[in-house]
Amino acid sequence: MTPDATSSARARLMLNKVPEVTVYFWIIKILCTTVGESFADYINETLGFGLTNTTVLFSAVLAVALVAQFRSSRYVPATYWLVVVLISVVGTLLTDNLTDGIGVPLWISTTVFSVLLATVFSVWYARERTLSIHSIVTTPREAFYWLTVLVTFSLGTAVGDWTLELTGWGPGPSVLLPLALIASVAVAWRLGMGSVLSFWLAYILTRPLGANIGDFLSADRSEGGLGLGTLWTSVLFLGAIVAVVVFLSLTHRDEIRPTASRGERRGAPEVEPAVRELEADEV
Repeated sequence: MTPDATSSARARLMLNKVPEVTVYFWIIKILCTTVGESFADYINETLGFGLTNTTVLFSAVLAVALVAQFRSSRYVPATYWLVVVLISVVGTLLTDNLTDGIGVPLWISTTVFSVLLATVFSVWYARERTLSIHSIVTTPREAFYWLTVLVTFSLGTAVGDWTLELTGWGPGPSVLLPLALIASVAVAWRLGMGSVLSFWLAYILTRPLGANIGDFLSADRSEGGLGLGTLWTSVLFLGAIVAVVVFLSLTHRDEIRPTASRGERRGAPEVEPAVRELEADEV
C-alpha cells in the first residue's frame, strides 16, 4: 500500500463514536427503552397526537440528532444518548404502526424485523469484516451501527408485545422473562459465547425489558401496575438518563481510549489495528 493510500486510510478514521460497554451503558440503555415505550404512548394516546403524527414528529427530530452525531468526530455522551432515546421512540412507533395502524400480526412483524436484522448484519460484515462496536471509527460503520440499533428496537418491540400476547401476563410478571433471558446471555458469555453475539442478543432483549418496566410503572394499580402514568414514568426515566449522562460527561468513564492496551480494555481494538484493517481492505 502506498504512503498516500495509508494517509487516506488514516484520514477516514475517527475516534470511536460509541461508548465502552460498562454497567453505565446497560443502565442508560434500559432507561432509554422505557422512555421509548412510555413517552411514545404519552404523546400518541394521552395527548391524542395520533400514531402517524407522532411517528413523523419523532422521525424528524431523530434525523436532526443523527446529523449532529455523524458530524461529530468523537463520542459525545449527550449527543449519542439523545440519538438512542429518539431511536427507541421511533423504533417502537414503527412496530406500533404495523400492528395498530395496518393490522399486521406481531408474529409477522417479528419475522420481518428478524430477517431485516440478519440482512443488515450480513451486509455490514461483508463490507467491514467486523460487527464489533469497538471498531466504529468510520462513517460507513457508524451508519451500519445506527441502522442495526433502529432495527433491534423495532424487533424488540415486536418480540416483547408478541410474548405478552401469547402469555397474557400482567405488567409485573412480564418483566421476569426478558430479565431471565438477559441473565442467560450473560452466563453464556461467561462460558465462552462470542462477545459480539452476546452484546447484540442482550441489546435486543433490553428493549422488551425496559418496555415492560415502563408498563409496570405506568399501568393503573387495577391492572397490576404502580399507577405512575406515562407522563411521570417518562419524566422519571428521562431525569435518570440526564443524571447518568452528565456524570459520564464529567468523568469520561465510558470512553474507549485509543491508547488503552488490550489488558486495560478487554476486546477493544486500538486505533493502529483499525488503520491496518483499512489498509488490508484497500490492498
